[in-house]
Amino acid sequence: MNASVSLKVIGMDNPHCVGVVGRVLDTLPGIISRELNVTEKAKITYNPALVTLAKIRAAISEEGYPTVEEKELAIDAADMARQAVINNLRNRFLISLIFCFPLLLYMLSFMFTLPKFLEDNMALIQFILATPVMFAGSIFFSRGLVAFIKMRVANMDTLVALGVGAAYLYSLVVSIFIWAGNPILGHDLYYETAAFLITFILLGKWFEAIAKGRTSDAIRKLIGLRPKTAVVIRDSKEIEIQLSDVIPDDIVVVKPGQKIPVDGIVIDGYSSVDESMVTGESIPVEKKAGDKVVGATINKTGSFKFKATKVGSETLLAQIIKIVEQAQTSKAPIQDLADLIAAYFVPAVVGLAVISFIVWMLLGQSFVFSLSIFITVLVISCPCALGLATPITVMVGAGMGAQNGILIKSAKVLQISEKINTVVFDKTGTLTKGKPEVTDITAMDRSSAAGEEILLYAAVAEKRSQHPLAEAIINKARSQKIDVPDPESFNSISGKGIEVKFKGSQVMLGNRGLMADKNIDISSVSSKREELEKQGKTVMIVSVNGRVSGLVAVADTLKDNSKAAVNMLHRSGKKVIMITGDNARTAQAIGELVGADKVIAEVLPADKSAQIKKLQDQGDIVAMVGDGINDAPALAQADIGIAIGSGTDVAIESADIVLIKDDLRDVVMAIDLSSFTMRKIKQGLFWAFVYNIIGIPVAAGLLYPFTGFLLNPIIAGTAMAFSSVSVVTNALLMRRYKFRI
Repeated sequence: MNASVSLKVIGMDNPHCVGVVGRVLDTLPGIISRELNVTEKAKITYNPALVTLAKIRAAISEEGYPTVEEKELAIDAADMARQAVINNLRNRFLISLIFCFPLLLYMLSFMFTLPKFLEDNMALIQFILATPVMFAGSIFFSRGLVAFIKMRVANMDTLVALGVGAAYLYSLVVSIFIWAGNPILGHDLYYETAAFLITFILLGKWFEAIAKGRTSDAIRKLIGLRPKTAVVIRDSKEIEIQLSDVIPDDIVVVKPGQKIPVDGIVIDGYSSVDESMVTGESIPVEKKAGDKVVGATINKTGSFKFKATKVGSETLLAQIIKIVEQAQTSKAPIQDLADLIAAYFVPAVVGLAVISFIVWMLLGQSFVFSLSIFITVLVISCPCALGLATPITVMVGAGMGAQNGILIKSAKVLQISEKINTVVFDKTGTLTKGKPEVTDITAMDRSSAAGEEILLYAAVAEKRSQHPLAEAIINKARSQKIDVPDPESFNSISGKGIEVKFKGSQVMLGNRGLMADKNIDISSVSSKREELEKQGKTVMIVSVNGRVSGLVAVADTLKDNSKAAVNMLHRSGKKVIMITGDNARTAQAIGELVGADKVIAEVLPADKSAQIKKLQDQGDIVAMVGDGINDAPALAQADIGIAIGSGTDVAIESADIVLIKDDLRDVVMAIDLSSFTMRKIKQGLFWAFVYNIIGIPVAAGLLYPFTGFLLNPIIAGTAMAFSSVSVVTNALLMRRYKFRI
């Protein structure tokens, strides 16, 4: 049986390194499949009978890429490995810096006269100082030249190794002739150039490693929400156990100030819970028996017991982390261009460096001049910025979404979302609450108590009813603290209404058909009834002893933020369509109320996806927002499917974006965040391209014939080192994003 493993491959942070690791895996027997990403993630499927996990990890590590197994919800080991890399780069930089400082004397020797001892032993002293720096920078040689020799793949480290190696080896050869007393190559040495190149590149790599470590903050914070233990009741006793030992149906006890360990349903007690860590919603949510609780949220005031329903990888927090990790390691289509360029970039740069060297030699320049050009072209041409621009930005964008209760499942979603021009909303449960509520009570008697009396009569009539609207009327009476006694008699008339006896009076609650059957004149309420029905409301007539007393209107009301969300979408230039299976009159009324541009009514569940397809055929880029099982096909058909987190598992599984909070303004935020992330990706790619387009010709000496300007290899190395840092920093600045629509 095949096995799978997810590894954190430290240092696999650009397309070339991905290529190196990929080629290593291709040489091993028993590798079934591999998914590698520049965010240092590797998912490998292998045959344990042919290759062991230990051998896989050892083979990758031999190429200079430490690995950490990413077990469920474990990030500590990866953090430790990341910190070890940061510390290693810091130590290498500091060692290099210590030996580089004395070399400054030789770099600045044109400004003053060196002491005779330093002048006479220039080659030896520079050799002694530069050589430890070369050892500090050995990672570039081991990962650059070794990878090129063994795997036939060149990467950024190959460029550094060739450039620095050429400078150092040339200086060493010159030194040997000087020591032999025959300086036929002159006295020009490049030791300080090689040393300072290594030092500045190590500094850049150190800063880059620190910055890239911060791109995982979102995942780290989510994982850090987990409590370590839980208090459960077993054998009638409260015991504290490890979180991993909690099983479904355990009765968990939560006290004030404690984190809720796993997902479950409250069975006893009352409290308010801060769910902001998971949903982003700052206002605590009241919890009572029957309510759901989410693991990792914080209990505020009361104590309660709940039955565990989802544990381990099944909890909402675990699912959120899984979705965010998948999004962070996924690949946006725009990255393909960068990868394609990067794949051919290094060989092209090496060729260009060689050509530049030859051209300047043919133009009559000295070997030292031409060598300087060769080195500068190599070290300035790092393609890392190009390879980092997309994945690093995606990591930060997906993490920011998660922190705001928006789960973006893949990088592809980001690229499509910014093109959305049409947003289609399901009605019931998405735009509306999905539960009927009493919206209007009209009494023939204008007295203040008449409305309560009408509601009382309606509630008594519905108390024994099983009709879906009965719950809405009973809940309304309870909310107004009206005591609802049982009727003295009860008779349900199918399709028309209810007839009961209450306090000696004959009370009827129903539609026009019931009133017509009982010969009750409803002309006095006809205009009001028609007005309410035009608003999409279900109107019930209340009569007492044969005379109409009033009306009770019930409707599925809009969610609090539905209208605001639609207005926001309009302001951002999006067309809004509502789709529903309801009758046209009710649908039109809700559509007008929410401000939809178009209403598609009386659509069977199976036909919703066909309606989405029709819009796409018209050229619309469509986002579908829904919550129910019947929305799943439409969510899958749409260019982007957005599921409300309170909806069904099927809808959430079919969607590209999941909104944890039941707030439709997050639809606008999800689209806006996606567009913002794409802008950052394009900025990163633009500057990476511009850097190389401008930097390489200047490094090759293009300006020298006209201005006499020649780029110093050390400056080129510094610019190269910090180009990647700038791309990562640009991505990290996304944290300043504010939702302003």
